[in-house]
Amino acid sequence: MSKSAPAAPVKQKTAVPAKQNSLKRRPRSAGAKALRRIEPYLWIAPSMILMAVFILIPIISVFQMSMSDVSKAGKIKGFNGIANFTKVINGSAFSLVLKNTLVWTVAVVVLSTILGFVLALILNNQFKGRKIARAIVVFPWATTLVIQASAWNFIINTDYGTLNTLLIKLGILQQGMNWTPTPEAYFAWEIACGIFVTIPFVTFCVLSGLQSIDTSFYEAATVDGANYWQKLFKITLPLVKSSLTVSTVLNIIYVFNSFPIIWTMTKGDPANHTDTLVTYLYKLAFYNGRQGEAAAVSVIGFLILLLCASVYMIYTLRKGDDM
Repeated sequence: MSKSAPAAPVKQKTAVPAKQNSLKRRPRSAGAKALRRIEPYLWIAPSMILMAVFILIPIISVFQMSMSDVSKAGKIKGFNGIANFTKVINGSAFSLVLKNTLVWTVAVVVLSTILGFVLALILNNQFKGRKIARAIVVFPWATTLVIQASAWNFIINTDYGTLNTLLIKLGILQQGMNWTPTPEAYFAWEIACGIFVTIPFVTFCVLSGLQSIDTSFYEAATVDGANYWQKLFKITLPLVKSSLTVSTVLNIIYVFNSFPIIWTMTKGDPANHTDTLVTYLYKLAFYNGRQGEAAAVSVIGFLILLLCASVYMIYTLRKGDDM
């Protein structure tokens, strides 16, 4: 007879002590729950503190100065209500400065957006030397605005400017031409400089949106017989709309607050004809010692930009609700 194989030993389950089970089942303490609740706020606390110190407190200080009688040394003497705003608005230069600010902002933002969009479409295509072309486009944006404005001043100079020198050598002009005969002409050159340094920002914002578009959309449109313009208005523009919106809002803020170009080229002269709100309040504060009125101008500019930002936020929230 053959011997049967021995049965495998049965493993006995080790009993878990009741104390260990009770530890596993024990609910978290109230302190741990509270810590988990406030943990996100602890992470963002440093950023909130920095924002309060460098953004919120200065804004409150400017509002306080705008409604106070301020000495030339910057000492607040007392509350005077809206007296500073009344002086500024009733001043002879304010309406001209406000008009210049709106023309400057609208012209630079609109034209740089159009030209930047066209340039982004070109750079999105495959061609030899595309990387070099993209690097060249970055240069105006990477260079400081003071250097850019100084270069433009040198270019349009009547006596030794490179523009006159080039046109004379090409035989287009016989002698140097005055490119800034009027304040309006000089202001137009400042706008041209602002457009030139703003185009790269728009270009790369739009280019990032263009590169995220799936090529299958264009392939399907080609199969359906769509031409270039139909693809542009039906596919490209709707899909880069978010990038254009962001770049436009940021451009409005940057251009509205732009100081170096105008200050370097004309300092707002002659007689405030090329001033914007930023250069005008600088003159009020540091040239004329009217710091209360300068703070009032700053508050007016802040409220204008706050309105633009609010429009953008409302548009963004509505878009999010529709999705």
